[in-house]
Amino acid sequence: MRFMKGIVMAAALVIAGGIAQAASKAEQQQEVQKMATETLTRLYKAQPRARDAVAKAAGYAVFSNFGMKIFAVGGGTGKGVVIDNATKKPTYMKMAELQTGLGFGVKKFRLVWVFEKKSDMERFMNAGWELGAQSTITAQAGGMGADVFAGAMSVTPGVWLYQLSDDGLAAELTAKGTKYYKDSDLN
Repeated sequence: MRFMKGIVMAAALVIAGGIAQAASKAEQQQEVQKMATETLTRLYKAQPRARDAVAKAAGYAVFSNFGMKIFAVGGGTGKGVVIDNATKKPTYMKMAELQTGLGFGVKKFRLVWVFEKKSDMERFMNAGWELGAQSTITAQAGGMGADVFAGAMSVTPGVWLYQLSDDGLAAELTAKGTKYYKDSDLN
């Protein structure tokens, strides 16, 4: 019986993937833009000062992630968009995540990256970004970030990250082992 349930679930995922592929490029772009707008609205409600941080930055990125972990292996995927505040030009991106360690569950979350410098935003878009075991991510404790970037985590100087779960602003970052790269189908 469990075997049949597994087959039905796998078939449903394949069918759902096929339906998602059937959407036009413009429809997929619109869906990503809608997700980004909804995510920013949620962020600004949870952390009103984030609006100034995003507006004053060189650019920002918004991602939606869906992940699953079963026993010792897990992974996730997501889509997002980077917006250059100077040109308002969107660059559509994807993300892939791998996890190891014991656990079981499904997790959905949204990420908002804020880039103070254009060079960091361009590096994120063109070379991708990997968050791994060697990455250091800390909450900002002092300086300008204490007010403007309250609730965000400093990924590297000038690059900030907000993570939203279904419960609101997350206190920790769970995106280890994540790779970000341009979506060749939507750009």
